[in-house]
Amino acid sequence: MKLSISTIYASIAWLLLCPWMPELSAADSDRPNIVFIFSDDHAVNAISAYGGPLAEAAPTPNIDQIAREGALFQNSFCANSICGPSRACILTGKHSHKNGFMRNDGKGFDSSQWTFAKSIQAAGYQTAIIGKWHLKTDPVGFDYWEILPGQGHYYNPVFLQMDGSQKKFEGYVTDLTTDKSIDWLQQRDKDKPFLLMCQHKAPHRTFAPAIRHLGTLDDVEIPEPATLFDNYANRSATLAKNEMEIDRHMTWAYDLKLRDDERGDLKLPSFRNYGTPEYNRMTSEQRVQWDAHFAPKNAEFVRDYRAGKINHRQMVQWKYRRYAQNYLETVKAVDDSVGRLLKYLDDNDLAENTIVIYSSDQGFYLGEHGWFDKRWMFEESFKMPFVIRWPGMIKPGSRPEALIQNIDYAPTFMECAGLPVPDEVQGHSLMPVLRDSSAKVRDSLYYAYYELGEHAVPQHFGVRTKNHKLFYLPATDEWQMFDLNKDPNELVNVYHNPEYSAVRTQLSQEYERLRREFEAPNY
Repeated sequence: MKLSISTIYASIAWLLLCPWMPELSAADSDRPNIVFIFSDDHAVNAISAYGGPLAEAAPTPNIDQIAREGALFQNSFCANSICGPSRACILTGKHSHKNGFMRNDGKGFDSSQWTFAKSIQAAGYQTAIIGKWHLKTDPVGFDYWEILPGQGHYYNPVFLQMDGSQKKFEGYVTDLTTDKSIDWLQQRDKDKPFLLMCQHKAPHRTFAPAIRHLGTLDDVEIPEPATLFDNYANRSATLAKNEMEIDRHMTWAYDLKLRDDERGDLKLPSFRNYGTPEYNRMTSEQRVQWDAHFAPKNAEFVRDYRAGKINHRQMVQWKYRRYAQNYLETVKAVDDSVGRLLKYLDDNDLAENTIVIYSSDQGFYLGEHGWFDKRWMFEESFKMPFVIRWPGMIKPGSRPEALIQNIDYAPTFMECAGLPVPDEVQGHSLMPVLRDSSAKVRDSLYYAYYELGEHAVPQHFGVRTKNHKLFYLPATDEWQMFDLNKDPNELVNVYHNPEYSAVRTQLSQEYERLRREFEAPNY
């Protein structure tokens, strides 16, 4: 069990001395319920509690409520910035090379290995996972599951059932995932503590908002990131080759919602054509409302482009605005979902003994470096949100600075449930930080990205400390190093700068130490 004597003594002292800790009652001493709300590709810059540049334009009041009533972790990171591997890291508390799910296109998740869900279920918790799973094999360790096949769809999605069948439901996937989660809460065994994992597809590409949210940001100024027109100088030449630029790689219909039939014979520079899978799934009523929003805007764009009123820079800005608005409007339904779940807990007297967490599998580029998507160890996709509320345990309004990673979730859930953490787990319980927001978990983080060429992002492996970052690209035998204090946008590689020789040595040694500790594979 990963609990030191000092941690136990500190916990006892905290319970005895904390001035705002309520008096323990029989109900408080019960094992807490856990509601884990998880989205896909939700950047911290799109959560207003984090105070980023989009906070005023697109507030997220319900997610912010969790942070206000609990803790917002300022330095939360993933171990591998891609959908399925991130989920495997969370379930197992282990890095990708140890849990075996290294890539989205690899074999399915090995469900025979230990997961926190199986342990918590065996310890008497009632468990459920609803929504996006994305691990190919069926969930194990859950009394109930109802999951999306693969990425799933936004409109009128199919859900896989426990009996192996598939059922299609009319509506919007975020709302349906929330409906199903609340239905399960209502029907669960009320005599058992519960773990609910409510996992959303949104706001994953194709960034398709709920019909009710179309146009809600029409009159809102959405700031452009400072690096929207990044020229990729002073860093690896591989950056300019990535196929994730808003400028060159967003598709007109799939991403930007301008269908072929709307642009007619107008020739536009294009990358690929993935079609309109979401539009094709809509009911006639949904299409009418979708077209009422997009058709006039698309017609105006086509007219202006034909008339030569849009130069290249303005084209990039138009694409960014269209992308950012769709993405942020998609987030609105996720925030609605959080509000509905919080209300259910309040209305059913469950809030006081329920841990509520909001997180996402990784971050996402919202125009930073001119990009969309994720994968890189750069901050925007490396960082992932983590806000948590636990009445009576976490001091409201806490903003811990501890370096945490998604491999820490499993041991945290285990300790919350009063269970021992297996030695094979590589993450650390966050309980010391939940008790004292000034506590430290680790001095550095290890990162590994194993995908093989998707979006032309190369494999890379690195280390991050509080102030610096170092990563290696095997394909080109390059090292990239950044001073996060002086260069928060990571625009200048200082690996070969003699002024950073001592830092380079320190980071290199720490990188090798972490690789040994985690038994990471050779390249």
